[in-house]
Amino acid sequence: MSKQRLKRILITGGAGFLGSHMCERLVGEGHDVICLDNFFTSQKFNVAHLLDRPNFELIRHDVTLPVFLEVDQIYHMACPAAPGHYQFNPIKTIKTSVLGSVNMLGMAKRCGARILLASTSEIYGDPTVHPQPESYWGNVNPIGIRSCYDEGKRVAETLFMDYHRMNKVDIRIVRIFNTYGPRMHPFDGRVVSNFIRQALTGQPITIFGEGEQTRSFCYRDDLVEGIVRMMNCEDNFIGPVNIGNPNEFTIAQLASKVLELTGSKSTIERRPLPPDDPTRRQPDITLARKMLKWEPSTELRVGLEKTIDWFQTIRMEDYRPPTPNFA
Repeated sequence: MSKQRLKRILITGGAGFLGSHMCERLVGEGHDVICLDNFFTSQKFNVAHLLDRPNFELIRHDVTLPVFLEVDQIYHMACPAAPGHYQFNPIKTIKTSVLGSVNMLGMAKRCGARILLASTSEIYGDPTVHPQPESYWGNVNPIGIRSCYDEGKRVAETLFMDYHRMNKVDIRIVRIFNTYGPRMHPFDGRVVSNFIRQALTGQPITIFGEGEQTRSFCYRDDLVEGIVRMMNCEDNFIGPVNIGNPNEFTIAQLASKVLELTGSKSTIERRPLPPDDPTRRQPDITLARKMLKWEPSTELRVGLEKTIDWFQTIRMEDYRPPTPNFA
């Protein structure tokens, strides 16, 4: 690994799609990694292959409740991030963003740990500026069905900045744009997982509206690299910084690529646009290029091929829906 010394690292939401890859990366580098997850939407088998590693520990715990650990770094990634999951229990979603951030920031303050917030491009809402730079404040509906996630992450960013200003907590903030890859939950409501699952099972590909809304899809390996670079950046750069792929595709183009790569005969089924669905989404990654010397390198076709290959190895019935807990 690099010149960085081995650290005690906590990853909240560590059994989720991105969290599990983060655990895998940091365990492989030799760090002492603690994965904390309540398994509200994640699956234990995402990290099962790490359980026999001496530098990995799994704790079942909800970040909305206090926890006391001694760590050097915290990757705060806990929060349902896919529409199908964060809208399942919106109160739980916003509690996780707000109370979870308070608890993790308190730990970071006590331990003198550096803490990174996995924020989201959703803080930009349905943007009126394109592409979206970090200086853009967003266009978010505070009372819509997506606001539990959008506003929850916006408040989390506020908490991080205020802990930094008031208590000198060492923070980092990354805004994650659409990400895909192996270990996506097949029923999470994300467009990539929806299309691949539907194509492989012969179901109609569901496109909302005319499919002209755009997204920018970043492969998971590229995203993990960007996040790790941000955590270890020593230039007093706290962010926020956009981490995502600046190549923009329409939803209709994505559907065509998935059908082509799977060889599926699925038909296209159009449905009404859901409320507050962003019409365009594309990151301006000028800051990431400058400060982190980072940009994604995986082309969409290559990433989709790897993701489809993984989807073909799983059993859909092994994946649980979110826990029916409405507290």
